[in-house]
Amino acid sequence: MKFIDLRSDTVTKPSGAMRQAIANAVVGDDVLGDDPTVIELQNYIAELFKKEAALFVPSGTMSNQICLKAHSEPGWEILCDRQCHIVNYEVAGPVVHSGLLINMINTEKGMIPAEIIRESVRPLDVHSPLTKMVSLENTHNRHGGTILPQDEILEVRKVCDEFDLKFHLDGARIWNAHIATGKSLHELVKPFDSVSVCLSKGLGAPIGSLALGTKEFINKCYRERKLFGGAMRQVGIIAAAGLYAVKNNISRLKEDHDNARYLAEGLNKFDCFDIDLKRVETNIVIAPIIGNETSKTIYAKCEDLKIGAIPTAPQKIRFVTHLDLSRKDIKEALDRLQTVL
Repeated sequence: MKFIDLRSDTVTKPSGAMRQAIANAVVGDDVLGDDPTVIELQNYIAELFKKEAALFVPSGTMSNQICLKAHSEPGWEILCDRQCHIVNYEVAGPVVHSGLLINMINTEKGMIPAEIIRESVRPLDVHSPLTKMVSLENTHNRHGGTILPQDEILEVRKVCDEFDLKFHLDGARIWNAHIATGKSLHELVKPFDSVSVCLSKGLGAPIGSLALGTKEFINKCYRERKLFGGAMRQVGIIAAAGLYAVKNNISRLKEDHDNARYLAEGLNKFDCFDIDLKRVETNIVIAPIIGNETSKTIYAKCEDLKIGAIPTAPQKIRFVTHLDLSRKDIKEALDRLQTVL
């Protein structure tokens, strides 16, 4: 029985063409700044997003964390959604690496309204930390791949300008927002001072993310990358996979979105799931569980059926579609679940 892996869009394997690109990569020493394939990738991504510069790093966590550190001073306060990646999946990085106080704000779908940002900025007081940063995540993982409304992002930008706040975007899956909305990557990230984008989520690269911003900011990130242990040598062999990914695998993300919708509609036919289909906007399906089942029992059944999934709460389980799964695979997963649910 084939393992149908719906755990994440990071489980994909490099295609034959991507492996060939890796094998043919021209390399140098990136610590010394002369790996031509890394340079090509960084320039390509910077141009794609219309940012001044980009820096290649091993992971999205590192990309987020070096951006926060390059922006900040210890003791600053950062505002972010309670369910965001930097809070839940980066091992208290903002505190450990940058000495930031995290103000976690509960939201409906990951978007912190501008008025809540304004109300959360602390007045200058000897007893209080300085509220100096805002971070958003688009698309938003734990809210089910939801897309943040661009008009609301622009309103938050105005508040950031009003209070001199740094504005960061965890754009690991910004590619999905781009395909789903039709908005250019440049338009989606223009309001932000810094951006993190991922090559292994959805695009099929085996490793790698990039930080984007001004040349001055990226120079700071370059130093922080070294401090974090993220400076690598002949890393063009990895950058080549990233180049292949962004040049070939962005437009096909619509297939993943369509498969996620198909999966969500199929899951909703079972009595134990109650998915709000309006929240299935991209390639992530967060399935609320009702009745006598729990995420633990559903997960165990998925394991027995060789279906990969991830419990995200006692009554929620996550499924993610990606380029290594076809519509036929999704149908097969639903057929298997039909036998036990």
